Amino acid sequence: MANGNIIVAEEHATRVITLRRPGKKNAITQDMYREMSRAIDTAQNNPDIRCMIIIGGSGVFTAGDDIDDFMHADTSRPETLSDGAKFLYSLALNVKPIIAAVDGASIGIGTVMLFHCDYVLASTAASFSAPYIRFGLVPVGASSLLIPNTMGYQRAFAMLVMGRTFTAAEAHTAGFVNAVVSSGHTEVEARKVAREICKLPAEAVAISRKFLRAAPEQLTRRIDQEANLFGERLKSEEATAAFNAFADRKKK
Repeated sequence: MANGNIIVAEEHATRVITLRRPGKKNAITQDMYREMSRAIDTAQNNPDIRCMIIIGGSGVFTAGDDIDDFMHADTSRPETLSDGAKFLYSLALNVKPIIAAVDGASIGIGTVMLFHCDYVLASTAASFSAPYIRFGLVPVGASSLLIPNTMGYQRAFAMLVMGRTFTAAEAHTAGFVNAVVSSGHTEVEARKVAREICKLPAEAVAISRKFLRAAPEQLTRRIDQEANLFGERLKSEEATAAFNAFADRKKK
């Protein structure tokens, strides 16, 4: 099933969600958030779907939020972030294993979503960053909880507070990438991992996964806390100056 820039397909008990907006480096619009949320949500009570894969394609995973789309949203109302928040809630409440295949740059929400996934494959060309700080903003998606819990405070500080980019090798060492493969091979390897998971007893996988992960209510509570601060920061002088500078660079 193809719907705009998100393609959803069923393969051997696996739902494959592919970001397909190559002309914009898979930058995510509000419509794309809605489609990804729908793909995840409708898999929850479907026993024929044992796991999911999120793919960005060769060369880029996602450049993060589409800034033009984001800047044209009505930020005067709290619900303007609801599409992105809904997607984050879908990830937080999801009960099926999710595999991510990252071949190229993964920026902003592209990196944040990986910490909600269960198995992450990266190519040697992959890179990871969550540079919200550069726009005068704060972490989103429970990343302030998940990232330090996964890779330690110091590395989390470098990523979230300093806005540093991690290479695939650094991400593997930090513990949020399971394996690094050659460029162009992440999708193939992701499907191999999916087949391995799908052969396991589904109920035992679900129970074990639940034990390993933070409680959904803890994640959604942090998502809400971050979203409230994010909304406040959008109105700050720092954020206004950063977005204006971004808009000026695009005009040149």
